[in-house]
Formats: sequence, C-alpha cells, structure tokens
Amino acid sequence: MKKSYRVKSEKDFNAIFNDKQSVANKRFVIYKLDKDQKHFRVGLSVSKKLGNAVVRNGIKRKIRHVLIEHRQELQAVDFVIIARKGVEELDYKETERNLLHVLKLAKIYQEGIPSEKEE
Repeated sequence: MKKSYRVKSEKDFNAIFNDKQSVANKRFVIYKLDKDQKHFRVGLSVSKKLGNAVVRNGIKRKIRHVLIEHRQELQAVDFVIIARKGVEELDYKETERNLLHVLKLAKIYQEGIPSEKEE
C-alpha cells in the first residue's frame, strides 16, 4: 500500500478520533473522518495485548491486503482500524469477512461501486 494511502501523523489520528464517528463489530473498531480527497487513507492500530511483533505485523498485513483488494470500492475518507482481541486467531478469509462487515456498517465500503476519483 502506497504511503499516500496511510494515516501516519499523530495530528491526523487525533483529528479522526476527535470526529467521534465510530462503528464496531466483534473483531474491529473503525473511526472515520469525512474529507474531500482523491482516495481513502487508513491508519492501523494493533495492541501489544494481541501478541508479539510477528503476530501484530501478520494482522496488519492481512488488513492491508483486504484493503488493497477492495480499494476501488472504498470511499475517499480517512479512517482508523483498531483490531480487537480474537483477530489474531482468524485466517485471511475470516479477517476479510469481518473487516468488510464493519466497513459496510461505517458506510466506507460499497460492494461493486468504484469510488476512487480520477487523478
């Protein structure tokens, strides 16, 4: 995933959290901030409680892969995905199903509707 698709700075994270638009399911919490931009930007948060660095990086890798596969159907907003306990036990397909479910609840993902703006 390109750097332009990532939320990295503390200022951006705080802006998203302070907007207080959140949605959750059993495995993920999503905070979002509506912005006028060409494509989505995402920040990932995986707690040390979920496992060591290898486990946490594996979780983030799965999440990024799901987002890359479905990037055409994601709205152009900033959002942060927080992984909850239990995500570390999911395989890729279960991770994808859970993540797409919470993205639909947040109205970030719309199946079959390309939403990236032309550059």
